Amino acid sequence: MKLIFSLFLLLLIAAALPGQSGTVIGTLTSENEALGFAKVHLVGTKLGAFSDDEGQFEIRNVPWGMYTLEVSLSGYETKEAKVNVSYSNQEIDLQLDIARVNYELDQVVLTGTRTSKRQIESAVIVNVIDTRTLDNVQACNLSEGLKFQPGLRVETDCQTCNYTQLRMNGLGGSYSQILINGRPIFSPLTGLYGMEQLPANMIERIEVVRGGGSALYGSSAIGGTVNVITKIPKKNSYDAGYTFQNINGATNDHVFLGNASYVNKQANAGGTIFVNKRNREVYDHNGDNFSELPKLRNNSFGANFFILPGENQKLEVNLSNLREYRYGGEMVEGPAHLALQSEERDHNVLIGNIDYQINFNEDNTSLIAYTAAQHTGRTHYTGIFPDESEDVQIHLDNPPYGTSTNTTLQGGIQINHRVNGFFGGSNVITIGSEYVMDDVIDQIDAYNYKVDQVTENLGSFLQSDWEVTPTLNLLTGIRADKHNLVDNIILSPRISLLYKLRKSTQFRMTWGTGFRAPQAFDADLHIAFAGGGVSRISLSPDLVQERSNSFSASVNFDKAMKKFIAGYTLEGFYTHLNNAFYLHPLGEDSFGERFEKRNGDGATVQGLTLELRANYDQKIQLEAGFTLQSSLFDEPVENIEGLEPKRKFLRTPNEYGYAALSITPSSKWNTAVNFVYTGPMDLVHFAGAPEQSVDTYTVSPAFAEVGIKTGYTVEFNRVNSGIEVYAGVKNLFNAYQNDFDSGKNRDSNYVFGPGAPRTYFMGLRIKSL
Repeated sequence: MKLIFSLFLLLLIAAALPGQSGTVIGTLTSENEALGFAKVHLVGTKLGAFSDDEGQFEIRNVPWGMYTLEVSLSGYETKEAKVNVSYSNQEIDLQLDIARVNYELDQVVLTGTRTSKRQIESAVIVNVIDTRTLDNVQACNLSEGLKFQPGLRVETDCQTCNYTQLRMNGLGGSYSQILINGRPIFSPLTGLYGMEQLPANMIERIEVVRGGGSALYGSSAIGGTVNVITKIPKKNSYDAGYTFQNINGATNDHVFLGNASYVNKQANAGGTIFVNKRNREVYDHNGDNFSELPKLRNNSFGANFFILPGENQKLEVNLSNLREYRYGGEMVEGPAHLALQSEERDHNVLIGNIDYQINFNEDNTSLIAYTAAQHTGRTHYTGIFPDESEDVQIHLDNPPYGTSTNTTLQGGIQINHRVNGFFGGSNVITIGSEYVMDDVIDQIDAYNYKVDQVTENLGSFLQSDWEVTPTLNLLTGIRADKHNLVDNIILSPRISLLYKLRKSTQFRMTWGTGFRAPQAFDADLHIAFAGGGVSRISLSPDLVQERSNSFSASVNFDKAMKKFIAGYTLEGFYTHLNNAFYLHPLGEDSFGERFEKRNGDGATVQGLTLELRANYDQKIQLEAGFTLQSSLFDEPVENIEGLEPKRKFLRTPNEYGYAALSITPSSKWNTAVNFVYTGPMDLVHFAGAPEQSVDTYTVSPAFAEVGIKTGYTVEFNRVNSGIEVYAGVKNLFNAYQNDFDSGKNRDSNYVFGPGAPRTYFMGLRIKSL
């Protein structure tokens, strides 16, 4: 009987006791303001939450015990706090203040290793262009923003249509891999005009990896990789604005933009949208009634959505539509084929990707599945009105209008697995496979010109990111590609070594290989005007893939104090190309100049890049970069029929650089000054224009362009909004080419220097604070 009574008493006591779990609640702030959308979790468990827009969080059903609570948010220091959940302490209320990161070297980057990693801990150098930089230089699009990075140069390559290409470490645009959200859907056709079609307000940040260390992204990443990461929803916000630009007192340019983001209170779903509209008239610099800057009509919009469908899962969807019309040439009204010379382009580009990620095994393993696509529909005209009367009717009956259709598809899967205790360190193993298909049809019946080609590439990659010790990291990887235009499987290995000498200094060394397939459509196959006709480029029947070997070594130093940090990066790079592609002149036919892409013996690109940076209390920031380099073929190649061959790469200066200074004394005032320098470069100049009677080589002068912008924001704290007014000048001293060809028979590829003359701008933005 006593036993039964004792058991009954124990049951009563147990029933009276609460469950053996508790709740952790808290409020996060930073500089006396609520810190929303930060990740809060208990280390070693799957328990966590996100702070809401008032900085508050709640973690329920926490079993009794001692825990380490960790708070993390990009741009802020990671904070830890000890919590003890017990019978006597079932609800813990924390008040945590999170400090901002003093300098953005501590931010997380993705591009260097295909996984998230702190920038200073990546074995591959990753430079970042953020929205603040894009705003400071008043970049309207991707093309204008990329100039402000070391080792990068954006050049305009056509006087009539103004297509641009990105040169990295002295190599041409077709050696650069441009990604959108990590996916290689920026096709060769898209690449001709795409850098101007991507508006700056759709971009969250741009991550840049120079050299062959990014070979895991594909065959074109010989010069480097640029990863354009689109806006992602972080908090509830909006931004709308208008910018008026006037080009050299002659041409007006209007840009409208808008952004809005929403994240729900639980921070497990959200979305952001962007819109952009641009209207620019043609600009004639030399007064011959032929444009140097084409007419632009851009209309772009897009959206990015994310949802956390379950624990440790994320689904992200990005969609965008880019519409662009451009016209350059004789400045007359009417159909393009009635102009004496003109190029007309009408693009409709659709881009999208879907990414799904799930983490498991206590966050030591993640599975990422993704698919991406782009589709471009293009109508175009490229032509010169004939001089001879018998040719006029033929031209009118069959004007050289053309159509282009381009579809790029990608699908892949990637698994990351962290192995702790790997020979005394930790190792993140990455393995994956992806398929990329690019289908392009580009034709102009009047020129008997047609490209109809499908390229397919199946690539697999394996990577080991081994933290040997806290000061030594070894990154090794290999990519295997089977391209349908190459007979054999091509292996592209890479090795990167990072050594951290104290917290302030890192040494890096990288070796990698890559290849370019002999595909028919690429950045160097642009149809251009030359010698009174239309130049066209074909492929040699003996053309084989181009291979590369790339080496780089660097030292990175940053000295941080409480409110001030300064540092530098010195990098040396070397790339040797085997079977290097070049354009061989074949002479003229009835339509104009003809060239054939052939393999040369080889080429070497090498040089030094110096980066300097300083930041005082986020109020004064200086960034600068300068590159000295040489680009030489192993043996001279012929560029113009009848003229001596040259070893030197054309359109490639031996020195170039930039600097950007921003001064932000308060949240209301901001002034920015920027500088871009381009050294002399060798060019070809074809005869045809009145100013040019013979084919020749020439050397361009050096150019230095300076820009300035200042803005003031009126803050309305009660409604968490502000109105910013700003104004400034691009290319302040009007450093612009002054010897353009004139008339309809001009050599449209004879263009160099800054992309636009002096441009005044002013604008207004209404935005959330």
